[in-house]
Amino acid sequence: MNMSKVTVKIQWINIVFGLNSGSIFASNAFENLNCTIMKKFVLLILPSLFILLNANAQKTSAILRGGLNLANVSITESGRIDDAKTLTSFQVGIIGDINLADFIALQPGLLVTGKGSKTQSGDPADPNYFRATTNPIYIEIPLTLVLKAPVGGDTKFFAGAGPYLAVGIAGKNKTEGKFLGASFKNENDIEWSDDDPSTFDFEEGAGFGIMKRFDYGLNGTAGVETKNVVLSVNYGLGLAKLQSGSNSSEDDKNKHRVLSFTIGLKL
Repeated sequence: MNMSKVTVKIQWINIVFGLNSGSIFASNAFENLNCTIMKKFVLLILPSLFILLNANAQKTSAILRGGLNLANVSITESGRIDDAKTLTSFQVGIIGDINLADFIALQPGLLVTGKGSKTQSGDPADPNYFRATTNPIYIEIPLTLVLKAPVGGDTKFFAGAGPYLAVGIAGKNKTEGKFLGASFKNENDIEWSDDDPSTFDFEEGAGFGIMKRFDYGLNGTAGVETKNVVLSVNYGLGLAKLQSGSNSSEDDKNKHRVLSFTIGLKL
């Protein structure tokens, strides 16, 4: 294996995910995670890191990716969303690109990604106005099987799909507005359940207004890659309900939906 490539990839992972000792991200986000939850999630991350860093160096590359998320939450059993509730967020992370053949690749990844939705009534210039946003932040592990087709030179079109796992690490609930011209504003941290994903018949730390920490679902991607740059459109279809501790069929309708537009730089 080319150790210089592995060293570069590890350095980029440190930069993106704040693993350096002085990182603000590490001190603010990861210190707030329940220690038990972190240990369990590390067991989910390690297989992807192993694949990314130990595959044949001649067949593997890494992509530093960031972009815009248009996040929403489904409101019906069929998965329909209300476009007016779309919330703008972000994603940043690193994607592996393991070539299994000339036309097919496996792409594991580690992403920090924002999800959620908003509700708004009226306009900030109106005497009565209300806006509420929920913006949870997750660490997400996608595993995507991608088909590639050359379109000339070093340029390829690609499309693929696969599953993802995610764990909530941070986020805010915000409300703001005006009533008869008087302004109000409130902000608080999202509360997460401490659910153990290995216990299917019990949900630890559940309660009203507490969000399930673990999310999972399917993702799809399509785009164009050149020798150094990758442009993609991605869609995340959440399959896990958001509200903890509820058996209500009404709550089962609410699942994450994320459309994202990203740019990647090959390392």
